[in-house]
Amino acid sequence: KRAKKKKATPEEVEQVNQWTRERKARHRLRMYFKVNDYFFTLTYPKEERPPDMKQAKQDFKEFYLFCKKEYKKRGQELRWIRNIECTPSGNWHIHVVLNRIQDTDLIIAAAWKHGKVRNKQLLYEKGEFRKLAQYVTKNEKTQKKYVDEGVLDHEIAEANFSTSRNMPLPEPKTKILYRWPKEPKPPKGYYIVKDSFYEGINKATGFPYRHYEMIRIRREDEDRTIHRGKLPGTNCKKRKVYRSGGVRN
Repeated sequence: KRAKKKKATPEEVEQVNQWTRERKARHRLRMYFKVNDYFFTLTYPKEERPPDMKQAKQDFKEFYLFCKKEYKKRGQELRWIRNIECTPSGNWHIHVVLNRIQDTDLIIAAAWKHGKVRNKQLLYEKGEFRKLAQYVTKNEKTQKKYVDEGVLDHEIAEANFSTSRNMPLPEPKTKILYRWPKEPKPPKGYYIVKDSFYEGINKATGFPYRHYEMIRIRREDEDRTIHRGKLPGTNCKKRKVYRSGGVRN
């Protein structure tokens, strides 16, 4: 039954917006990036820090246009996700996820003309990219949550999140349910991510809602190298992982 409508507070609106950013970022990470793609940080020397966000955006635009040109020469398409951040002390930096090809190390070093490329590491799938999606979408309004969860280790005064345009997300499919199942059941070949399950009453509409995410189980003959570690800035250890029926052995 429908509950009484309540006007959402600005904090609740921002929380929903942040959740949407995280969800879409994670969806794009799973669709368009893979293990061994790059996650790194573009930094500025103190004397060359930009005066504002507008200049920082322009600096990154010059960076990705250079990379795009070099990728095209090699017959590859550039894809990126980035978050420009500034700390209260004025330390500007840009976190970047980039699809890796041959010579990417040389390309990004030549493309960034304002400082150094730091904390370069290979993507790994632990948590299905959940923490990485949180890390690259955080901003000054939602940072307290990430500090409490251990995702963020520094304060943010200003942030701006964006992605390349060549990563569209598919339109969601609609299914009409005539009863409310007590527990959701995944279709064959999928499993439900435990910590993605939420139930409650939508304060804006008054209707009950349920949210959960499903992940496809890998084929029995599929083996890949993954990288385990902590975000951000740690060295990842490499190991072979074989998946059979959704269970890691």
